[in-house]
Amino acid sequence: MAFHRCFLSPMTAKAADLCTRVIGEGEQAGSGRRARAGMQPRSQGGLGWSRENMDNKRMLHAVYRVGDLDRTIKYYTECFGMKLLRKRDVPDEKYTNAFLGFGSETTNFAVELTYNYGVYKYDIGEGFGHFAIANEDVYKLADNIKSKGGKITREPGPVKGGSTVIAFAQDPDGYLFELIQRAETPEPLCQVMLRVGDLERSIKFYEKYTIAMLGYADEDKTTVLELTYNYGRTEYSKGNAYAQVAIGTNDVYKSAEAVDLATRELGGKILRQPGPLPGINTKIASFVDPDGWKVVLVDHADFLKELQ
Repeated sequence: MAFHRCFLSPMTAKAADLCTRVIGEGEQAGSGRRARAGMQPRSQGGLGWSRENMDNKRMLHAVYRVGDLDRTIKYYTECFGMKLLRKRDVPDEKYTNAFLGFGSETTNFAVELTYNYGVYKYDIGEGFGHFAIANEDVYKLADNIKSKGGKITREPGPVKGGSTVIAFAQDPDGYLFELIQRAETPEPLCQVMLRVGDLERSIKFYEKYTIAMLGYADEDKTTVLELTYNYGRTEYSKGNAYAQVAIGTNDVYKSAEAVDLATRELGGKILRQPGPLPGINTKIASFVDPDGWKVVLVDHADFLKELQ
């Protein structure tokens, strides 16, 4: 099936890295030729606020559910080389979280695994695509994964029509990880891929939202959201496994205002109005985009306090 992809980063003033490569059926996505779309500041309400105030948003973590927390922690640490950053058990609500990544949560993206007591299997659905890990030697990484009993679903090799070496691995719960060969990078956990039904609409939505996401970083130095459109597909089942991404912001209230303006024109919905969470007082807001993908906005300063 042919598809187009675009890459969006909270750490760039550009709208998106739009991948112009069309990939044929049977090829899994790797790095491709990209054309940057420029953006101009707007002065309408929340859409223009952070260009003046330098709100450097950052993707904090992706949240998803697993059936065996210890098994997944072991897999990610031994196969991928991640570190267990922290763990918290909430017995009153019958769940446990574990945060893993390649660096401190103060600077790096992480995955937040959720284990709900007594739930051992989830439906990943069709909409979630994969995470991606950048590594200097994908062949060696794939061999290590296989030596630990892990599953490689695409053997290492150049992406079709290009030279970038990629592979795909599947974790014990069925989540796919694209392994991308790159030079050493400060952010190895580099992509979250989601499928969308209308790529142009999604780009417009995140353009309007990311007008408030200032800062400059190349795709190979930060975590990006990769949106994929498969020709002829407008809807996908989402299952109950993948949950959301969290993005840090200097001002949850003004960021939520920018999102609200985008939802009125293009769809989506504010799920939780900005404000502090009971008990921990971390200010958050949440929304779904026009395809129903959930994003949580988190106050930067409050998030850093949580990590202390």
